[in-house]
Amino acid sequence: MELGLKDVHVLITGASGGIGLEIVRVYAEQGAKVTAHYNTNISPLCSLINHFGPSRIRAIQADLTIERSVSQIFSQHAGEPDFGPVHIVVINHGILPMAATPITAMSLERWNHTINTNLTSSFMVAREYLKQLLSASEEVKAKANIIFNGSAAGKFGWDGCADYATTKSAMMYGLTLSLKNEIVKIAPKGRVNCVAPGWVKTPMIEEALQDPALIHRALGTVADVSDVANQIVVLSSPTLSGHVSGHVLMVDGGMEGKLVE
Repeated sequence: MELGLKDVHVLITGASGGIGLEIVRVYAEQGAKVTAHYNTNISPLCSLINHFGPSRIRAIQADLTIERSVSQIFSQHAGEPDFGPVHIVVINHGILPMAATPITAMSLERWNHTINTNLTSSFMVAREYLKQLLSASEEVKAKANIIFNGSAAGKFGWDGCADYATTKSAMMYGLTLSLKNEIVKIAPKGRVNCVAPGWVKTPMIEEALQDPALIHRALGTVADVSDVANQIVVLSSPTLSGHVSGHVLMVDGGMEGKLVE
């Protein structure tokens, strides 16, 4: 089925590994033009760029905790004929602190680092995208779309990772639901949604997934990266989801209760 994404310019943050890399691949297969953001490691993207070609996928480096760097992502591509303004932004980047630390032992440095890296940077990307949208053409505005990648931790919480769970919860509910009301004032057909995965087989949690007891306690199945990427692409499709906005789609295999005990 045609998803209405051919030649649509999609910016994907955190695109060099795990879910992000799969999101790039699926959009490219749909004929989209993809700007794939990375911070420190471009290597995983190279094979996709070689396969689809630089006119279909290009990589851009930026530290999204720096306001100037976020602005440059959009300004560097706005005037390029091969890509042009960003139609859709997938805000996928983030960190997961692996050391379980209760609030009583959590340092302010760790808390602030997680908040800045996951939440404040996402705010800056969304803000810059909406600022670009103000002067965009009607064709760009017609496909205007923000997709956040949240987490089941934002719904259920996570003992020992309250900082991570807080960033995802704020993104899934406060930010998504606020921006879905703001985007239509700029682009009447604009939409904002969020996908919230449970456990996913990614390099970031590969070691944790070696523990069968942990998987049992997670109370849900473990997803492949394609399970999440496909849902993100479907949500951004004007053909399939053109009247869907302000929703958090749980991709968690039916998880209930706590994320991990």
